[in-house]
Amino acid sequence: MTTGNDRWEMFRALVLETRSVRRFDEKQTVPEEVLRDLVDLARQTASGGNKQPLKYVISWTEEKNAAIFPHLHWAAYLKDGKPAEGERPAAYILILLDRDIANGAGCDHGIAAQTLMLGARAMGLGGCVLGAVDRGPIRAAIGLPDRYEILLVVALGKPKEKVILEPVVGQRIEYWRDAEGVHHVPKRTLDEVLLPY
Repeated sequence: MTTGNDRWEMFRALVLETRSVRRFDEKQTVPEEVLRDLVDLARQTASGGNKQPLKYVISWTEEKNAAIFPHLHWAAYLKDGKPAEGERPAAYILILLDRDIANGAGCDHGIAAQTLMLGARAMGLGGCVLGAVDRGPIRAAIGLPDRYEILLVVALGKPKEKVILEPVVGQRIEYWRDAEGVHHVPKRTLDEVLLPY
């Protein structure tokens, strides 16, 4: 973009740095206060009809994290997509729908998840939004009442991998890791995604 606006440049850089991270430095903890700050940011985003049906559960202790981790499905394109011991997330934020408020979340949870990811990156953290999760076992593990539906799980921690964007070659959109462990993410060009009107 041809603007001299510093805020635009900072925001653009933050968005480009906010990648899905699947390897974390598990020794680097994420304090409860940081998770609360992120949820406080997400709760202030737009909501369809301003119903605000989203609720959140945060997890930052080894014991709580261990109850959630086995029920997450990671990186279908990678053979070694699931984080190994020592590379697992240090924290989680579960995004829930409160069915006593609304029957559906519309796109609220997408807005909230991206806000959490951007906020985490601004704090020097990395994250991964997971929709492929075993909801029943997580519900049982955290003692979640039936009125709440698990929509997404956001895994968080200090990144332990480098993620780079590159152009799609042919029609290959699968992300991959090279021999040095660098995570490559193909992205379609602007001309491919912007249709004429």
